[in-house]
Amino acid sequence: MRGAALGVVAAVLVTAVTTGCSAETTPSPAKKAGGTAVPQDETAGEDKAPAGGGPVGAAGSPCPMPVTFDLAAHWKPKAVETAAVDDEFAGLLERGPVALVCEIDAKPAGNIGFIRVWAGADAGGDTRKALEAFVEAGTERRSKVAYTATGAGTFEATEVTYVVTGELLDEPKPERAFAVATPKGVVVVDLGGLDAEEHEQMLPAYELAKKTLRSS
Repeated sequence: MRGAALGVVAAVLVTAVTTGCSAETTPSPAKKAGGTAVPQDETAGEDKAPAGGGPVGAAGSPCPMPVTFDLAAHWKPKAVETAAVDDEFAGLLERGPVALVCEIDAKPAGNIGFIRVWAGADAGGDTRKALEAFVEAGTERRSKVAYTATGAGTFEATEVTYVVTGELLDEPKPERAFAVATPKGVVVVDLGGLDAEEHEQMLPAYELAKKTLRSS
């Protein structure tokens, strides 16, 4: 478990670098020179369809969480055990009032990015305040921050969209997340990608999670 947790830390560190201070990343091998995603197997041509991955979040699933939602095809969930991570790395798995509990990798579906689920805060907490704290705990290089009251499956929710900028980024990078209040605390679901193109291509999977969200 310790090795798996440290593997997640490494992934978080890489993501933090690409988000806040680096765009010098080797282009995705899953893309052609023109930027079009290339399926990794004969069935991956259907990866952009937001269905087929089954649910995640219930007890016995790869990521037991306070909420359950459906995954797009080929996205791979992995639980994050913060207790198994050294103290010097534990802070990387926390953002404001929530801690990372599940990381869902888009790479098997042909994209570079993750849907991440964060949980914590008080039960029945204020989703707007929790989401504001979540955003503020991330990079300071952000702009065009906009909060919206919305719905997520069976929940009322608050959603945020914003743009991450940086001197070493080739272009501004969009980010988005939504927060819901559950009996077990506030849950934040966010979408992060390598760049604007990856973000756009992964939006259907994020929207599927948002649409199918329910209590575990």
